[in-house]
Amino acid sequence: MNELHFVITEAEAGQRIDLFLTAYAAEGQSRSFWQKLLKQGGVQVQPAGGEPNLAKPNYTLRAGDELWAQLPEAEPLQAEPEDIPLDVVFEDADLLVVNKPRGMVVHPAAGNWQGTLVNALLAHCRDLSGINGVLRPGIVHRLDKDTTGLIIVAKSDRAHQKLAEGWHEGAVNRWYLALLHGSMAEPGGTIDAPLGRSPKDRKKMAVLPSGGRRAVTHYQVLERVGGYTLVRCKLETGRTHQIRVHMKYLGHPLVGDKLYGPRNTPDVGMLLHSARLQFVHPITDETIELEAPLPADFAAFLAELEKAEA
Repeated sequence: MNELHFVITEAEAGQRIDLFLTAYAAEGQSRSFWQKLLKQGGVQVQPAGGEPNLAKPNYTLRAGDELWAQLPEAEPLQAEPEDIPLDVVFEDADLLVVNKPRGMVVHPAAGNWQGTLVNALLAHCRDLSGINGVLRPGIVHRLDKDTTGLIIVAKSDRAHQKLAEGWHEGAVNRWYLALLHGSMAEPGGTIDAPLGRSPKDRKKMAVLPSGGRRAVTHYQVLERVGGYTLVRCKLETGRTHQIRVHMKYLGHPLVGDKLYGPRNTPDVGMLLHSARLQFVHPITDETIELEAPLPADFAAFLAELEKAEA
């Protein structure tokens, strides 16, 4: 059984423990996973100067609290290996980084039991970290189905735990390229706007006036062409649909985004690409910097816009 240990800082105090643990997991384990573990007595909290007790899901964290979470052993894998080609950008004994194509779902779920990244990984690797359970082995973070680019996969539990911890502490840097509707006036900026489920449509995320989770996106304009804007986004947090919702919030939804974009968005696939990663290797402490070029369809659409303006 894997044990995780935390010491709560002043900045982290005031959060519910289930929300804190969900954020710590870099979206690897769901809030329902942590709530279930808490109800089953899998998490202990020891206040500063106090005695350890079993924590409840609604416990409010205080500075100096120490937490111990006992993660259950992974169940036997239920996802099937599939011989699907992978564009592996980096690989060693503890982790690998894949350049994910458009249209590939990261892990099996209802409606997508085959053809996922996990199915491909199970055929590619003999071992994957079991921390995230039977259908999400090795998955440290996610990319949406139609988002392309770099994604990190843990091959050992030790690497997975350290990567997740580094994610929580902001030690994994991620840059995305996105093509937006409209000509953005400002050269760049920072969006600090909390995200949560839309009260109008539970399939969507939205910027909420209260009650959402903090979400921060830094962005820089790279090019304005043909009534569109190419931006580079750096994530400070990693919320579901973060860039997509934040850009819509600015009035510039992503090209090809059928969920958040306008009805007349070009039918070219969603033009969002995980282009660059920088992180400290969880085992060797080596600084890893990786880049993935724009996928062909993204590059071709941009080239057509530039040609039309020439």
